[in-house]
Amino acid sequence: MVKIRLKRFGSKKRPYYRIVVQDSRKPRDGTTIEEIGIYHPIEAEEKQIAFKEDRARYWLSVGAQPTDTVRKIFNKKNFTL
Repeated sequence: MVKIRLKRFGSKKRPYYRIVVQDSRKPRDGTTIEEIGIYHPIEAEEKQIAFKEDRARYWLSVGAQPTDTVRKIFNKKNFTL
């Protein structure tokens, strides 16, 4: 199954995430199919989230399932699933 989930980057206590499309059987930081955005939780509110809405819609339309965290991130940006 294909999932839309977070891939962790950054150092200890300074997390930085990429929103990626990945096979659910792969490890969290393993190879990805496509990177569609970023999530930087310690930035200012308006700079925290950025993603390609058209690519997210495409992957959702072909059956990719977002994780709970990614679903919350999408809801913060008023992106309807």
